[in-house]
Amino acid sequence: MTDQYLARAIHFDDSDMNIFHAPARTGEWCISGGFEFSNWSEGDLSGKAKQAFSNGWLGLETFGRVSVVAVTKVEPAEIAALTDALAAHFVSHYGAPSVDAARGVAADEIAHMIDLCDGQAPNTLLMVSRELTGAGVREGYRSIEPQGAGLDQFAIHGSLDDEPHQH
Repeated sequence: MTDQYLARAIHFDDSDMNIFHAPARTGEWCISGGFEFSNWSEGDLSGKAKQAFSNGWLGLETFGRVSVVAVTKVEPAEIAALTDALAAHFVSHYGAPSVDAARGVAADEIAHMIDLCDGQAPNTLLMVSRELTGAGVREGYRSIEPQGAGLDQFAIHGSLDDEPHQH
């Protein structure tokens, strides 16, 4: 089986702590999470909620948002655990009847993110942008290739708190 890639939350500064109601934790696995906005209208788009809608990835541990994620290799066991966690979130927050019933949708959401990361170099940075259209939510994605030394420290260790880094 070939390696699979997913994306982890990355923070270069404290801005996500200020712009999102609930910021994702550095290093947690993330997906687009656009499903959260499927029933939103223009009236929902203000303040921190608008920031989450406009450019937030969804963390799969805290279910907080983050602006930038980094492509990182993921193990099959991690994918299975993330699928179960997301399915449980669908039960607790969206009224899915059971984890078993929600597992397929959760797997599809994670597979979408794996597809998005497929073919990207490890440590590639990804950003999402969303807009509300007449047909619903439209998502777009941007990537920035890894810039060499130092960046791998962020994605591999998943924390910017261990030691100071120069940018």
